[in-house]
Amino acid sequence: MARRRVKVFFDGGCRPNPGPMEAAVVVRGVEHLFDDLGTGTNTDAEWLALILALELSQAAGLADVELIGDAVEVTRQANAVLASRQAPHRHAARFLALAIEAPPARVRWIKREQNLAGIALAARHPR
Repeated sequence: MARRRVKVFFDGGCRPNPGPMEAAVVVRGVEHLFDDLGTGTNTDAEWLALILALELSQAAGLADVELIGDAVEVTRQANAVLASRQAPHRHAARFLALAIEAPPARVRWIKREQNLAGIALAARHPR
């Protein structure tokens, strides 16, 4: 029987942008919400969410992890960092340092409405 990848959803954002950053990670249906991540841009918050997703996965001892987010730029850059083993900025460097220890099986983009972490963040800010 084939083992299935563990899907770990991540999302980050700011209100306003730039501004205070927040992030969410969903692992096996459990939401992990993070505040007080400092001040930055939405892209900074997305990178921090990706890093937190990898850290949580590693701390839980999960293998064959698929990191799933809705930020095209961040998922593309993360895949480039994994392929090249070169980090063009500090967030990418932190991600690479963690990935060298236990690399994710995949970093994948999905639509915002499919991202469980994005849904968790949106629920914090009803319109």
